[in-house]
Amino acid sequence: MNTDIHDRIEKECAESVYGSVQALSALKGQSVFITGGTGFVGIWIAALVSFLNDNHGFNTNLTLLARNTYAFSEKAPHLARRKDIVLIGKDVRDPLEISEEVTFVIHAAANPDNRQHVLESLKVMDVIVKGTRSILSSALQLPYLKKILNISSGLIYGGQPMELDALPETFIGGPDCNSSASVYAEAKRYAETICSAYRSLYKLPIVVARPFAFIGPYQSLDKPWAINNFIRDALRNNPIRIIGNGTPVRSYMYPSDMAVWLLRLLGDGKPGLAYNLGSPYGISLKELAEKVKEHANSKSEIIIKHMNEDTSKFIPDVRLAKELGLNITVNNDETIRRSIDWFKNSSGLSQ
Repeated sequence: MNTDIHDRIEKECAESVYGSVQALSALKGQSVFITGGTGFVGIWIAALVSFLNDNHGFNTNLTLLARNTYAFSEKAPHLARRKDIVLIGKDVRDPLEISEEVTFVIHAAANPDNRQHVLESLKVMDVIVKGTRSILSSALQLPYLKKILNISSGLIYGGQPMELDALPETFIGGPDCNSSASVYAEAKRYAETICSAYRSLYKLPIVVARPFAFIGPYQSLDKPWAINNFIRDALRNNPIRIIGNGTPVRSYMYPSDMAVWLLRLLGDGKPGLAYNLGSPYGISLKELAEKVKEHANSKSEIIIKHMNEDTSKFIPDVRLAKELGLNITVNNDETIRRSIDWFKNSSGLSQ
């Protein structure tokens, strides 16, 4: 990664925590263990913690566990070389030995790519369920443990009823358990129940985050999600294809905000509660395609194929997060603009 990109990420971390560094002070001098630590979430947390260490004297140490640590070194070599970050190559399902110095745990090991959910259904469920039990069992041995943050998914709610403007944490729904496409969501639901059992039986201080959708640096355009496809095609001046009618509404959180929210939930989230993690500002797929084309200065034609009449929406209610003082600092247009700029000037377009 070149110096300009590294400087940009640091600047974006600074903007996201502006005026709220003190609110993250619970992490000062602490040791944080992250499963799935070399993925999109782990890289951004590492970037934010590195910024806090370098500029605000946090002295926070990170241990990142993942099966493939090479991917982290390849995507973020400037982070992989740091002395305050330790990489461990290991399958989260295997017995884990965690240093007794660890005070905070973030469990983020899972693959959100829905192509893998269909092709490797049993493996996807196995990693989520066994991985959750493995990390919680290991956490029982930590003498100074303060908090565990379990990364779940907004998909556990199932479809959003049309009468709801946004999904609150209290909504009781669920995905279609008769569809193999639901294996990720169902496994995440079960993992939350596992967390509840460990909290009840062993008094583990577990907070749950339910992520929705994100776009930005350290993602790949080779993902089966609408906005990734739109950006890829716009940058190549290929037709931007909308499979349905363009009316489904989604929202996208920029990852610098995501990282700040996650660290605040880790430090100040209330054990036993689940918090939605995402942007509450929805945008239709048609409008999204138009904005991507505009910000990319693309010659692409937008084609609405009407292969289905989906009118769904998937928007989080984030009032619970706002009670912690959490806000969106990067709006929709800026999220799209920054993401396009990243993919245009990094290796993202070729991935």
